[in-house]
Amino acid sequence: MAATGRTDLAGPSDVAETAQLARAVGRFGIDTEFMSEGRYRALLCLTQVAVEDPREPGGIRTILIDGLGGVDVSPLAELLGDPEIQVVLHAGRQDVAILRRAWAADMNNIFDTQIAAGFAGESAQAGYGNLIGAILGVRVGKTASYTRWDQRPLTPEQLSYAAEDVAHLLQLADELERRLYESGRHAWAVEECRRLESATDERDPETVWERLPRVGALDPRSRAVARRLAAWRERTASQEDRPVGAVLQDAALVEIVKRHPADLAGLGQIRGVHPSILKRRGEPILEAVRAGLKDPPIPRDERRGRSEPGDAPLIALAEALLRARAIEAGLAYELIASRSELERIIAASRQSEPEPDVRTLIGWRRELVGRDLEDLLTGRTALAVRDNRRLALHDLDGGRLE
Repeated sequence: MAATGRTDLAGPSDVAETAQLARAVGRFGIDTEFMSEGRYRALLCLTQVAVEDPREPGGIRTILIDGLGGVDVSPLAELLGDPEIQVVLHAGRQDVAILRRAWAADMNNIFDTQIAAGFAGESAQAGYGNLIGAILGVRVGKTASYTRWDQRPLTPEQLSYAAEDVAHLLQLADELERRLYESGRHAWAVEECRRLESATDERDPETVWERLPRVGALDPRSRAVARRLAAWRERTASQEDRPVGAVLQDAALVEIVKRHPADLAGLGQIRGVHPSILKRRGEPILEAVRAGLKDPPIPRDERRGRSEPGDAPLIALAEALLRARAIEAGLAYELIASRSELERIIAASRQSEPEPDVRTLIGWRRELVGRDLEDLLTGRTALAVRDNRRLALHDLDGGRLE
């Protein structure tokens, strides 16, 4: 089914009519164009919506909503949170986060075609163009993908590109759902898509320090200073709508945290604290340092959840098992586990601690690999190579190949 759509910008009546169509058919596709450069939060510039409409050529109605034009989007925003309406996206985590914030919308019943593709034998990171080419045999242009979406007026090329970005989305979802039902993996894909519903681009100023580079090497007093200074930087960037690095770079922040400068002269000796930063932000930085030194020190957890060099062979063994299970199930391995998750699982096993809260041990993943992984790590089974050169678990008690 070919899909075409209008490439002019929608007005309030277009939004209301499209929402009515989406409610009638029970689903719609959505995508966004945004600009994050030079800002604290990404700016929603354009929203593309596709819905089945037999009156349109190809049966798909596509509208483009100007995020800077003040158009009333409430009819569509209400549908985003309606559990009876399926919302189709591709690689939609950031789209969800932006729409939740910019449209003040809840999200429900998401079907993400990139996630679904990973359960249908395709790459879990497949781009939209590559995916519709592989599955639908459709080629789309990407000539306007990296343009200034915040400038007005938008060019005909930008509008055409934006419309094409959702024109085949519903057809792609149909084919992926067909494959998922056929393989019995539809429920798993839906479970995974639900994880997107709470996606956010808001950051907690009190916890951002935990993601600073080399934060694990800081002593307890410096960790308290890091929390104060990183929270100040986060709030300042939010108030000024600037990237956090434009307020103070990570490297300079960590060095300040380590050295605890007491005055402007000491602060000015730190690499990365340029004269303009010293003049404009010197006193607030010193205030944050002083406050952090008065806070209770934050102790390091030297042991919990941290891998050791000796874990590497076991991590590789566990990864081999999970990759074999992924191949057998026709899933993309990336959906099952990341290396950091395996590191936490194996560190907890080594230390006889409770299972860590990682996705590999929850829901469909536990169903697929949880028991096998537990048996391997507790020594009840071992990996063996079958005659067909495939990996299999060997039951050490009964000597059986499973």
